[in-house]
Amino acid sequence: MATLRKLIESVLERAALDGGVMRDSEPTASAQPNRPSTPPDRPKEETARLGDAIYQREIRAQVEADHDGEVVAIDVETGAWAIGDNVIAATDRLWIKHPAAHDIWCLRVGHRALHHFGGRPLRRAG
Repeated sequence: MATLRKLIESVLERAALDGGVMRDSEPTASAQPNRPSTPPDRPKEETARLGDAIYQREIRAQVEADHDGEVVAIDVETGAWAIGDNVIAATDRLWIKHPAAHDIWCLRVGHRALHHFGGRPLRRAG
C-alpha cells in the first residue's frame, strides 16, 4: 500500500513539474506530432459522404468476406485506410501509415452502423 502511495505521489509530482501535463516517456502510435492540430473545414456530413463513397467504391470488396465486424478507418483526403478490431486500433494503424491524416471516417465492416444500442448489431441486409 505504501509503495502504491509513493508511486502515485511521484506521478503527481512529475505532472506538476511538467505544468500539469502528463507525458509518456516514449511516444506511442497514437501520439503523432505531425498531425495537424486544427480540424478540417469540411462539414461532418461531407466527411461521412466521402468516407462512405470511398468504402463502397474501393474497400468493401476487399474486406467484407474476411473482416466482418472489424472497423475500417478511412482518410477521406487521400483514400488511405486501415483496419482494426476497434476504432482506436484502426485509426492508430492509419496514423502510423499516414501521420498527416486528420479527416477520418470509420465504418464497421458488414454493418449499417459503427456502434449500436440494444441487444443485437445492425447487420446489412443481403
